[in-house]
Amino acid sequence: MLAALIGTCSSPPPQLDQVLRLGELHVVTRTTPTTYFVGPDGPAGPEFDLVEGFAESLGVDLVIHAVDNVAEVMPYLLEGKAHMAAAGLSATNSRRAFLDFGYPYNRVDMHLVYQLGTGRPRQIEDVIGRSVEVVANSSHSDMMASLAQVYPEIEWNENADLEVRDLLEKVALGQIDLTIADSTSFNIQRHFYPNLRVALDLELGDPLSWAYRKGDDNSLLRVADNYLIRAKRGGLLAQINDRYYGHAEKFDYVGTRSFVRHVESRLPRYLEVFKRSATDNNLDWRLLAAIGYQESHWRASAVSPTGVRGLMMLTQATADYLDIEDRVDPESSILGGGRYFARQLERLPDSVQEPDRTWMALAAYNVGFNHLKDARQIVGWQGGDPDKWVDVSSALPLLAKKRWYSRVKYGYARGWEPVLYVNNIRRYYNIMRWLTQDLDTPDDESGSTEAFEIASSE
Repeated sequence: MLAALIGTCSSPPPQLDQVLRLGELHVVTRTTPTTYFVGPDGPAGPEFDLVEGFAESLGVDLVIHAVDNVAEVMPYLLEGKAHMAAAGLSATNSRRAFLDFGYPYNRVDMHLVYQLGTGRPRQIEDVIGRSVEVVANSSHSDMMASLAQVYPEIEWNENADLEVRDLLEKVALGQIDLTIADSTSFNIQRHFYPNLRVALDLELGDPLSWAYRKGDDNSLLRVADNYLIRAKRGGLLAQINDRYYGHAEKFDYVGTRSFVRHVESRLPRYLEVFKRSATDNNLDWRLLAAIGYQESHWRASAVSPTGVRGLMMLTQATADYLDIEDRVDPESSILGGGRYFARQLERLPDSVQEPDRTWMALAAYNVGFNHLKDARQIVGWQGGDPDKWVDVSSALPLLAKKRWYSRVKYGYARGWEPVLYVNNIRRYYNIMRWLTQDLDTPDDESGSTEAFEIASSE
C-alpha cells in the first residue's frame, strides 16, 4: 500500500497528504544505538525519539523500518518503502544526487582513528601503506575517495556488513590500522577501547539531516524542517542529546582502564548481593554496581573525608533511617543502598519520566533530595523544565552561588558535585552493560532502567 502511494504513479498526491491520508509516517532507520534500538522499555535511540515527536506533531502513527547498515538506507528509500530516512546521514555529494536533505539537526566531527602504540599518522601522507577500513556507502567512504584523488597511493577497503563500532573494535584488536569514526561514536567507544586515539580530524561540523527521495515534492520536508527548528529552540534536541550523549563528553583514560580491571577483580565477590538488592527494589543490578563503584571503587572499608562509610557510602543518619546496624558490612551496605536509591526514585513526582527520573534520583542520592528540590525550583524560576535532567543539571551548580542559594529553602550545596557524580555513573553503567551483554538472560535482568548504549552516525 505504501509503495503504491509514494511510488512512481504519474501524479502522486503531495507527500504530506499521503502521510496524513494513510495515518502513518513510514521511516527507514538503522539498527544502531545512535539511531534506533529496542531496549528493555521498548524502542529508543536519538533518531527514534526525534522522529516519534515529529509523527506525534502530525497526529499520525510512526512506523519504523529498521535496516542493518547504512548501505541499505538509500535503496530502501528510493524503492518507495518509506516516506523519509532518519538514520544519522550526512548530506554527501554522492547522496545528494538521489536524495534531498532537510534541516541539519546535529553536527559531528570526522576522526581518523588509530591504536595507541602503533604510530600516530600526523598527516595524510602517513596513511599510505597502512590498512584502512571504513563503512561502505558512508560519508567516510566518500572521504577516503576524495583523499585518494589527491594521494593515489592510499588504499582502503569498504565494508558493507559492519558499522563503525565494529571497525573501531578491529582497530583496537590490531586487525586493521585505521578507520574513520564520527565524534559521537568515538566518544563512546573509547570507553570500551581506551587504547583508541584520534590521529587527525578529517572534517569538522559535518551536518546530519533527515533525507527524502529526490523528485518527490517537498511538502513533508518543509513541515519536518519546521518541527526540527522548533525542537532546537524549545530544547528538545538538547534533551535528546543529553539523554544519549551527555555522559560521554568527558573521558578519563586511566579511570576507565582501572574500572575494567576492577570489574574482573573486585566485582565478583559482591555480584550476587547487587543482584539481590536490585531484584528487591526493581532496579538494574548494573546501575547499583555503578553507584557502588562511584562511591567506593567496590571497597567495603572505604571512608570519605566527611566520615561517610562503606561500599555504598551511607551516612550514619541514612544507616539509622534504613535500620542498618553495620554500614561497613558490604552486604548490609549494598542492600541498604538499593533501598535508599529506590526511595529517591519514589519521592520524585510522576511528571518526571525516564531516563531523567534515574538521573535525578542519582543526584538526590549524592547531594540530598532537598537540594535537588531547590535546583528544580531554580529551573522553574529560569523558565526551564524542572522535570528534565538537562535543565536541572545546569541549575544544581548555582546552589554554590550566594545569589541563588540565599533564595532557596535548603541553602548552600556543592551543586557541581552531583552533576559529575551522575555523569560518572552513567559512564560506568554504560561500560557495565557492554561488558556484561553476554550475561543478559531473562533471569538475569533486574528492574526496568533503560539501556543507554550508543555508537555513532555515519
